[in-house]
Amino acid sequence: MRLLVVGRLSGQLATAVKMAMAHGAKVSHVERGDQATEQLRRGQGADLLMVDYRVDIAALIAANEAERIHVPVVACGVDADATDAANAIRAGAKEFIPLPPEADLIAAVLSAVADDERPLISADPSMKSVIQLADQVARSEASILITGESGVGKEVMARYLHAGSKRSERPFISVNCAAIPDNLLESELFGHEKGAFTGAMARRIGKFEEADGGTLLLDEISEMDVRLQAKLLRALQERVIDRVGGTKPVPVNIRIIATSNRDLAKSVAEGTFREDLLYRLNVVNLRLPALRERPGDIAVLADHFVKKYAAANGVPVRPISADAKRALISHRWNGNVRELENAMHRAVLLAVGPEIDVDAIRLPDGQPLAMGSHGAAPDAGVAGRAAHVADTVTRAHVGQTVAQMEKTLILDTLSHCLGNRTHAANILGISIRTLRNKLNEYADEGTSIPAPQSGIAASGYAAA
Repeated sequence: MRLLVVGRLSGQLATAVKMAMAHGAKVSHVERGDQATEQLRRGQGADLLMVDYRVDIAALIAANEAERIHVPVVACGVDADATDAANAIRAGAKEFIPLPPEADLIAAVLSAVADDERPLISADPSMKSVIQLADQVARSEASILITGESGVGKEVMARYLHAGSKRSERPFISVNCAAIPDNLLESELFGHEKGAFTGAMARRIGKFEEADGGTLLLDEISEMDVRLQAKLLRALQERVIDRVGGTKPVPVNIRIIATSNRDLAKSVAEGTFREDLLYRLNVVNLRLPALRERPGDIAVLADHFVKKYAAANGVPVRPISADAKRALISHRWNGNVRELENAMHRAVLLAVGPEIDVDAIRLPDGQPLAMGSHGAAPDAGVAGRAAHVADTVTRAHVGQTVAQMEKTLILDTLSHCLGNRTHAANILGISIRTLRNKLNEYADEGTSIPAPQSGIAASGYAAA
């Protein structure tokens, strides 16, 4: 993890830096907020900013956001009282670390805020074979395309490949192509020169240059505009990029990993993805099976998430009961690993007694995780209740227009996905742009739209 420290490097702050380095952080330092923004603008990236509370944190965050630089901030300081800490949090800091620091606190904050611990955990043979292929190609320079449903852990696999590559000591930079508007993605990837467009007040180094020597992950590349795909293809072929407004090419030395939850061959046939770019990216394809296709992973992942969120929330680690494990394995998990992680986070918070039982494992809407929801044969009582519910739902839809039904389906799916647009679009079988257009229509009508990643749950797995 890359840590940028902002403030005067006093004795206590220097001690905190040493502790962070002891936990594997690579640390750089500046004294002022404007210097921090300039360093980030030049492509000397950071995963976390540790800022002295006497620095104008609000101004620093505002300057970063104006440059579309989003790096979490933790505040710190010597002799800070409760008011100072509260003011730092209100200004935008995620956490406050009192100095002199405690080693355990430094480790916990680095882990919680940067969320850099994303181990690739598996016990199922179908996933083991994918990991074996990943190990085989990790040290090559080949571009790799990772495919699979949303939530299966594609970014986790990308990080695993980077860690096993010859570039592991260099940066790993991730760009979510679905999350950045088309008119901004070009600058985000390739950077821009001062004056290239309105608001370009200084040169900005893009993700290609920031990842130089390392790995660049293009997440959900299927959502990239066709015009920009042509520029990306040239960058991959020639190993040079052109900054927006630039006059000469800039050489780059990177390895590309791309992910997609869509069938790119179908996208090529539909004219929304370039065939030559697909060939360039898909030197090796790693298809990650859905969680329901690797039931052997469910229990080991659930145990891992219980330990992770028990530590994060300061509660005892409770074992998962035998009945609860059977319920977990029988559930379909349409949201894959992300949905399982969120469910276990809730279970850690809701569990009472010595074990995590079935009652503690809840769906996003608060309903219990029903036994027999996948694979196991439900009893007659469950079947009867299911038939009754299905009949009730069907009757409720009679008289609604197709547009009303579509709106209900979209909003219910988005709520089920905790506001995650990419995941919802995948389940609905529509593009992320179509989903966003629909949501904008509903918002204009005055409908409340679920915010992204709302609720108790929080996932360390990118929508992969």
